[in-house]
Amino acid sequence: MQPSPSPRIPANELRPGRHWYATAAAISVLLIVLGVALGMHGFKNVVNAVDTDNQFANGDTVTLRLDPEHEKAIWIRGRGPSSAQACDITGPGDPGLTGPGIDLFLTRDETWNPLYTIDVPRAGDYKVTCSSQGGPSRYAIGDPGGFVTFGGRLVLAILLPVLGIGVGAAIALVTAFRRRGHRKRLLAERHGSGGSHPAQPAMSPGAGPDHQ
Repeated sequence: MQPSPSPRIPANELRPGRHWYATAAAISVLLIVLGVALGMHGFKNVVNAVDTDNQFANGDTVTLRLDPEHEKAIWIRGRGPSSAQACDITGPGDPGLTGPGIDLFLTRDETWNPLYTIDVPRAGDYKVTCSSQGGPSRYAIGDPGGFVTFGGRLVLAILLPVLGIGVGAAIALVTAFRRRGHRKRLLAERHGSGGSHPAQPAMSPGAGPDHQ
């Protein structure tokens, strides 16, 4: 006699619902896409961080169209910032120059370091002049962030996909584990715990095999 097939529980009766698998996949994809987008955006910014095509020298005055929402910096080629270099900015309001922190921008044959971050109170035309006591220098205008800033953003761009995969996998595993437990409970409630046998008929008194 063949054993009867194990009873089935419809998948839509199990909890948590299968939509949690879709939620796990959506979270993973979202964080992966965010990480890739952040990495590509940071790479694009660092490649174009310094306008090396428009350099100026000691004593030159350049006119810049600036606004507070798009921060800019003055970069110097081939040497680190020191007290031997100085820049001045004039324009509407009370513009200023502040320390830019440590960063770096590289081209095929040049190294650039940030010299000042430009702080302007409102949009307008500003004049910048730089000088150096340590010999001839070349300057350029660019964004405040270079390769050091990009490195920090790259770490975040890598962590986001890793986090997405981890969170998605955790949600999927917990969902699978709980659905399996729910299935076992439903089987136990509806069909018994398994291994049940048909009841034997009761024997009347004195009807045993030794009864004479």
